Formats: sequence, structure tokens, C-alpha cells
Amino acid sequence: MTISHHISDDLLLSYAAGSLAEGWSIAVATHLALCPGCRRRLMVAEGVGGELLETMDEDASIEQSWASVRGRLQQQEPGAPAVAGTSGRSGGLPEPLRSYVGGDFDNLKWRPLGRGAYQIPIKTGDRETMVRLLRIPAGKPVPEHSHGGRELTLVLAGSFHDGTGLFARGDLEDADASLTHQPVATPEADCICLAVTDAPLKFRSWIVRAIQPLLGI
Repeated sequence: MTISHHISDDLLLSYAAGSLAEGWSIAVATHLALCPGCRRRLMVAEGVGGELLETMDEDASIEQSWASVRGRLQQQEPGAPAVAGTSGRSGGLPEPLRSYVGGDFDNLKWRPLGRGAYQIPIKTGDRETMVRLLRIPAGKPVPEHSHGGRELTLVLAGSFHDGTGLFARGDLEDADASLTHQPVATPEADCICLAVTDAPLKFRSWIVRAIQPLLGI
């Protein structure tokens, strides 16, 4: 499995610092379970960040220290060797996501969204994010939309393309209000994704907008 789309430096640094809301942390931790390269980057962030906090001058700012960590992260290769014992089971749902949904793919209880699509809302303890699993039928599109805030989409099975690239298992798309797109599942299989948002999506179709409150997206 080759992962082409990784966690941004800023997101990884926030995760290492323990400052991410639970929803974002679920997406980052699940990507880390699938991505050896980003696990190595996390080790660098945690190790170097700790060293900087211990050795920095009293007058040095936290922003300057994390900027130094970010520079070290950018020197790491995404394809770095795996850290033993941290990868998710091949082809299944990795932790921590498996615990949140109560099992693996075969145990999922999907709720219909319409047009063959399904979702599973995931409860968290934070009020900042909305977390859900999405299943898009093979070869079918998601309605075109932009974003009211940030959206992390992590592919768990199948793949999709949206004009910005192809996203397959382990790939993480980090979208914001500047992106308008229409993800389309590739024809080989249904695409199952973990989606985390901090604001409702902005759909172009007025029909979708009309039923959006009922769908909770």
C-alpha cells in the first residue's frame, strides 16, 4: 500500500502537542496507524519538541520552538520505515477507529443518506467537530460542495478522485473553504471514508441544501 497524501506539518505538530480536538485526533491517529512515514514524522515531532522545550531560553517563544520542529519534519521522507507494532490490521479498520465504531467493516451498521450512499455518525466528547463514516457507491459522485470550515477525509477502503488527485486507502485529504470539489468513488469498489468537519458543507444543489438538516451534514 502506497500512501500519497499525508498529514500536514501543522496538524501533526498540534497532535504531538496534544492540542487537537478529539474529532481531528481520531482522523490523525487512524492515518498514523496506516502510514509508517507519518509515524516516523510524529516521533521526530515528539522527540525534538521535548528537547526544545527543555533547552529553550526563557525569552524564546513557543512559536519559534515549534517552527524549528517543523523544519526538522520537512526533512523526513514520507516513505520512511515503519515503527514496529503500530500498524493497523491489513485491510481492516485500525485503532483507534475500530473501538469508536465497535468493530470492523463487517460489524458496521450503516444509515442511508440517499442515492445509495450511507453514513455512520460517530460520537465524541468534543463540541468542535462532527465525525462520521461515509460509504459512497462504486463509480458514484458525492454532490458538489465547498466547505464552511475544515474537512479531513481519510480513505479506509476503495478510492475516490475529485480533480485534485486520487485518494486511496490511507490517504488523507485536508480541505478548507477555498476548495470546491465533487469526489467520485472509483468504479472498482465502494469508497469508505472517515470524514471530520467543524462546519456544515456548502452544497451547490438546492435540493441537497433543503434536506441537509435532516442528513446532519
